[in-house]
Amino acid sequence: MTTKLQTAAAVRDALGGVSDMTLWRWLNDPALNFPKPIYIARRRYWREADVSAWLDAQAEVAA
Repeated sequence: MTTKLQTAAAVRDALGGVSDMTLWRWLNDPALNFPKPIYIARRRYWREADVSAWLDAQAEVAA
């Protein structure tokens, strides 16, 4: 199984163009349970499946 990783810029775009500060706030808010990034060479990457699952969970909470 291949895990596709997304950069911070790709994640921000996928989430509707949120700012880096918003992404930081979501990471530091335990109530949101935003997926934690993987650090490779001091850069942040997220598993695409984790971000998609988080978006689906947020849609269910809002409904």
